Amino acid sequence: MIISLQKRPYGIALIIVMIVIIVLAVMAGGFAYSMKVETRLARNSSFDSDMENIGRSAIERIRYMLAMHLRDPQHARYTSFNHLRNIGPPSTNELVSWITMENAEQPIGHTFVEIVDMESRFNLAAIRDERYSPVLQRALETMGVDPIQVTDIIDSYLDWTDPDHNKRIHGAETDFYATLNPAAPYVAKNGIMDDVSELLLIRGMTPEIYYGAGQTGMRQRRGGPPKSTPLGGAPSGGGSSAGLVDLFTTISAAGTAVNANTASAAVLQLLPGMDAALAQSIIETRAGPDHTDGTDDDIPFLTTGELINVPGLTPELMGVMRPYLVVTSSIFQITVEARIGTYIRRYEALVQRRNAQDVTILYFRVL
Repeated sequence: MIISLQKRPYGIALIIVMIVIIVLAVMAGGFAYSMKVETRLARNSSFDSDMENIGRSAIERIRYMLAMHLRDPQHARYTSFNHLRNIGPPSTNELVSWITMENAEQPIGHTFVEIVDMESRFNLAAIRDERYSPVLQRALETMGVDPIQVTDIIDSYLDWTDPDHNKRIHGAETDFYATLNPAAPYVAKNGIMDDVSELLLIRGMTPEIYYGAGQTGMRQRRGGPPKSTPLGGAPSGGGSSAGLVDLFTTISAAGTAVNANTASAAVLQLLPGMDAALAQSIIETRAGPDHTDGTDDDIPFLTTGELINVPGLTPELMGVMRPYLVVTSSIFQITVEARIGTYIRRYEALVQRRNAQDVTILYFRVL
């Protein structure tokens, strides 16, 4: 018994040593993992400036391209898919023939670029009263929105943008929005929309109507335009796949007009006097023999007068639609996806082309 009592302290000491070793091993493992995380965060942080630099360089490249197009007297008169994708005979684009639009390799990474011609969409800011509300109404009806819901959205939009607090029959003012969501109440703007996303705030609007069928999840998560056409617009076939975000903009230098060379069929159908068949005829005429936009056989309209050559477009219809059509664009939204290895950053810039010497960046932001 005496011998066992003398040996017991040594057993306890061994257990304590093992516990200490285990604790130290856990601490060492935790420290190693923490260092690994810190190293990865530091490496990601070191990429931030590089990512922004290659993102900005891509935008500067597009600014240069947009300016150079205006230095060619023949092609400065119009803006088309060929201009924005550098497709065409060498003589047309020799000033920018070296530029790669969609995938540009950089010394430390590469970029993917998408350009949205803002004049390819109807200016929502121009819809301030009942005179132009039929444009929004036609967009909703073309998308197959229920007629009752269409009335609610139209009246609510007009209430949102007019300067008074008087509610239309099917509209909504601050008293409605203040109680719509008690956790996040808001007031009616009573002014023109600064961004198309404000449509999501008005009564009757749903994500399906705003984003378009089949695009809601992707558009909400990424917050960017769909990869549907070379200019990032709505599919040229129009129809239910296009949402209001694909049809309208709040930033346009064309007033109530759209660019006949870049507008989708879904946008063209919004114009007075236009129907689906005539809109598709315009698309096929400008697309050339292969009837596909953005290929080397495109035949863009050099002037609005050339639209009279579109099959089905009569002089009477031309007189109605001509105020709503232009062939040039000056404001472009540029989305850049910068990649270094497996790391990705997305940037967006809005630029305005005033002349060959002045292409101004209106904003630059991280998405």
